[in-house]
Amino acid sequence: MKIVPLKSLGAAQWEQAAQMLYDEMPQGWPTIDDARQELREICEKQFDGEPELLAALASEEVIGWVGILPDYGGRVWEIHPLVVRGDHQGRGIGRVLMIAIEEVARARGGQTISLGTDDETSESSLSGVDLYDDLPQQLRDFEPGRHPSAFYMKLGYRLVGVMPDANGPGKPDIFMAKRL
Repeated sequence: MKIVPLKSLGAAQWEQAAQMLYDEMPQGWPTIDDARQELREICEKQFDGEPELLAALASEEVIGWVGILPDYGGRVWEIHPLVVRGDHQGRGIGRVLMIAIEEVARARGGQTISLGTDDETSESSLSGVDLYDDLPQQLRDFEPGRHPSAFYMKLGYRLVGVMPDANGPGKPDIFMAKRL
């Protein structure tokens, strides 16, 4: 596996990246055209003229990719998105991509890296409950369960907030961050 800037890839590999977004995150990108548009839009949100996108390749096929977007004048960078092809998940590819993109953010002057991770499938202790009922206690008692937040916590990310009902009743967006 090698990690390369997504901008260095050919058209077929860009299509693989879009297809992966559509296949692995259909709630956010329900059509392949939505996924292609998202990839284009991420590339348009540039910092110093360079899109901040990295791809993981195996035998010249895209098996994962990650993007970051600057915020707060480049002091904070948002992960958007991280995706690994389904048949390659659980092999450390996401971890390698995250470590690599954190280095990019750090090199760009980032002090913090953040992300939002939707809980649309009721996998964490924050889903399916009324988060307006004693939110501070619910945040203190947070358990990721099978939610992707467990992966991010292993990488040092911490819960920094939540947007209740962001994806419908009882389906929050969980905000996490890490000091670089």
